[in-house]
Amino acid sequence: MTDALKRLSDEGVAIWLDDLSRKRITSGNLAELIDQQHVVGVTTNPTIFQKAISSGDGYEQQLEDLAARKVTVDEAVRMITTADVRDAADILHPVFEATGGKDGRVSIEVDPRLAHNTKATIAEARQLAWLVDRPNTLIKIPATKAGLPAITETIGNGISVNVTLIFSLERYREVMDAYLSGLEKAKEKGLDLSLIHSVASFFVSRVDTEIDKRIDALGTPEAKALRGKAAVANARLAYQAYEEVFSSDRWSALESAGANKQRPLWASTGVKDKAYKDTMYVDDLVAPNTVNTMPEATLLATEDHGEITGNTVAGTYEQARADLDAVERLGIKYDDVVQLLEDEGVEKFEASWNDLLASTEAELKRLAPSEG
Repeated sequence: MTDALKRLSDEGVAIWLDDLSRKRITSGNLAELIDQQHVVGVTTNPTIFQKAISSGDGYEQQLEDLAARKVTVDEAVRMITTADVRDAADILHPVFEATGGKDGRVSIEVDPRLAHNTKATIAEARQLAWLVDRPNTLIKIPATKAGLPAITETIGNGISVNVTLIFSLERYREVMDAYLSGLEKAKEKGLDLSLIHSVASFFVSRVDTEIDKRIDALGTPEAKALRGKAAVANARLAYQAYEEVFSSDRWSALESAGANKQRPLWASTGVKDKAYKDTMYVDDLVAPNTVNTMPEATLLATEDHGEITGNTVAGTYEQARADLDAVERLGIKYDDVVQLLEDEGVEKFEASWNDLLASTEAELKRLAPSEG
């Protein structure tokens, strides 16, 4: 077997696993993926935790203890999720040390119900950083309008951030601006910029899912020729924006003060349409200083038959712009699509969080000790 994952890593793409569960931690599976599949980070989200905890594996004792203490369901969920993140961070700590803090990181998301509340998001980010208490944690903040000032403030407090749910190129530029503003605040406070890290999670497959649905509704040969092109084009143009911002004079001043670039992270890289190659969003988005966070199925598919042929982003910007322009000419409005995806993304995570609260509450009631 050719080692596609090693080639991907050698090209400057950090391989992160988009999944976490207590069973994955305690069984040694996460350590094995780090050791054998070049995994150097982990991302979580409310949907991942909802699936992990509702499966029940490994959570019974902690749930029993929490029930005995009569904690609120919100506190119980935070105790459970931060315990998993803390343990995963400890497993990844050698990678964190070996990469000077660049990788070996585990992400945990602020309560998605706070996505449109700047002040509460800032407070939650500070609380999560304190609660997990590991230097290799990234606090996930959604790239909503309310999230942007929260990103600046959180970075300004010296807390490393994974900005999530980015769909549009305009919003991505605003995210990078929020990051630089945060670094400038941190610098004014005299904080060590070299200790602050960030990734910007640019979502991929959902763009194709929505645009392809609209292309299929049109049904013309001209429209069908553009199926499966928008997501990769969008991500490649995001990388172009990254190159522009992180070669600016504003960035140079921060870099000379020890700051780290905010890496683009390709998220939602599991292929949803079986008509497409299952490693498409890995093979077509190879570029230096990026992260690709993959569900395990995509990770193993890449290991088995990924085609890693070097940088597949450089030199593609003109074609990428032409592809998005062609989609727009069909009457499919880019701005409408990306706003819909952002709104849906927040709603999906909030729904998963509410499901997680409901299933945890049911478990707490089941395990509650009888009075007397």
